Amino acid sequence: MGSEKLSREALVERAVLLADAEGLEAVTVRRLAQELGVTPMALYWHFKSKDQLLNSVADHLLKEVTPEFDPAATWNVRVRAMVEALVGVMRRHRFLPALFGMVTKGEVNSFARATDTALDLLRQAGFTLQEGYLISTYLLHGAMSLVDHEPGCPPTVPQEEAAEWRRQKRLALESLPADQYPCIVEYARTLEDVDIERYYTFGLDLLVGGVEAMAAAR
Repeated sequence: MGSEKLSREALVERAVLLADAEGLEAVTVRRLAQELGVTPMALYWHFKSKDQLLNSVADHLLKEVTPEFDPAATWNVRVRAMVEALVGVMRRHRFLPALFGMVTKGEVNSFARATDTALDLLRQAGFTLQEGYLISTYLLHGAMSLVDHEPGCPPTVPQEEAAEWRRQKRLALESLPADQYPCIVEYARTLEDVDIERYYTFGLDLLVGGVEAMAAAR
């Protein structure tokens, strides 16, 4: 077993793959050791507990949420870039929204760095630090909600049954009394033709646009 295979970065990347494949409940020091063919004690040099391992996974993934900014970019362009990066990493790693509720954020350096950067940008927009914290929390939870509620089938529905699931959902809404719920019935006809990228672009516009409008009103 080479030292490179047991490097902290390699262990975290393997934990990410495990979480992607089987969910966060599978990510333990013991399971990670089993995947690598070593004893759990071989990993305790890096992670004394599952909590430390999960904190490291979050730190690894959230590094890209604070991207390199164009020095000439305005505060709102930079804030949107951060939210876009956050949504992007959560789309690639669907367990990440749940991980936010399990980690100790003060021990996740990349999360603290992203928060401090957001506070600085929002202060440039004219908000106080207290207001900036409320806004950054709103943006975080808004981004999580976008990913968690992406249009389509629940994750428990097998891929081969997805089309039928959407059809049944459309039929259920279309069967409502059209004289009482005309807009819902009309909307139901669009359920099987969802543009996912448009969904995310529109959602980001809502999140960041609200902050921009509040800043402009000042």
